[in-house]
Amino acid sequence: MGFAPLRSESDRPHTQTPGVEYLPPTVTKSVKLLVAGSFGVGKTTFVGSVSEIKPLRTEETITEASIGVDDLAGLREKTTTTVAMDFGRITLNPQLALYLFGTPGQRRFIPLWEELAIGALGALVLVDTRRIEQSDEVLSVLEQRAVPYAVAVNEFEGAKRYPLAEIRDALDLAEGTPLTALDARDRRTCVQSLITLVEFLFQSRQESQL
Repeated sequence: MGFAPLRSESDRPHTQTPGVEYLPPTVTKSVKLLVAGSFGVGKTTFVGSVSEIKPLRTEETITEASIGVDDLAGLREKTTTTVAMDFGRITLNPQLALYLFGTPGQRRFIPLWEELAIGALGALVLVDTRRIEQSDEVLSVLEQRAVPYAVAVNEFEGAKRYPLAEIRDALDLAEGTPLTALDARDRRTCVQSLITLVEFLFQSRQESQL
């Protein structure tokens, strides 16, 4: 690929600088990625954990208008929701920058997912094992639009842990689809999942050009 090793970034200190942060002059390639997943799965937290710039968020307070429209089961403590997108950026190594677009999770925003998917190299799909069945629709939307993806299990505090092999079976993932686990609050595990996705995407592109 001509890039420095992707794994070098995960050991860097995490800093966020308010305002516009210009890319280092060494960056020669930028990639657009989606951070997708069902409602309340942790996308906003994920983008905030890894972004080296102050993330753009479009959150609104959940009101009674959401009752009967958005599935709030199991989300008693959730008080806000993304209504457009989250946006962040991470320089994964001196030559490669990732632009992250977090999608809203509700079904009524599927048309917006389609717009955000334009130009995206791939997607990282976050999964909550307590509501794993809600991931099916997200995966279907990406597959229908031929957006390659990796899956990352967001291990919420207090949630039961399952072997990744069982989660792969439950989601009926293709054998080659990367599957990792992370804590959306922990930058190290989040960056590692992004590295896994990027390596998968670049390898897939190289194989398709053979």
